Amino acid sequence: QVQLVESGGGSVQAGGSLRLSCAVSGYTYRSNCMGWFRQAPGKEREGVATISTNEGRTYYADSVKGRFTISQDNAKNTVHLQMISLKPEDTAMYYCAAGFQVVVGSCSPAKYRYNYWGQGTQVTVSS
Repeated sequence: QVQLVESGGGSVQAGGSLRLSCAVSGYTYRSNCMGWFRQAPGKEREGVATISTNEGRTYYADSVKGRFTISQDNAKNTVHLQMISLKPEDTAMYYCAAGFQVVVGSCSPAKYRYNYWGQGTQVTVSS
């Protein structure tokens, strides 16, 4: 099993920043892709950023490009999501996920490609 624990969520005003962290433990060799997803009330869970743990290749949803940055700290088995210029529409529960994929280019943001999920951390952006 792979265990994921998110932290770093909170409430900020529009234009503010937050840094989410995902601590990864367990059988980490079972996954080569990490992703950050979010789900707002009444909406589908969507992938916002992914990273391939071996090559470091990243993917970003169009809605967050230029504002969010996914990174990994291999020494600490942690994946981060740096978020700047936050908007009210970024308000959601953010989830970290891990999975194994045959990576072509970058890791897919499709949620069905990820087997392991954290409990989520709430991000609220007020206008």
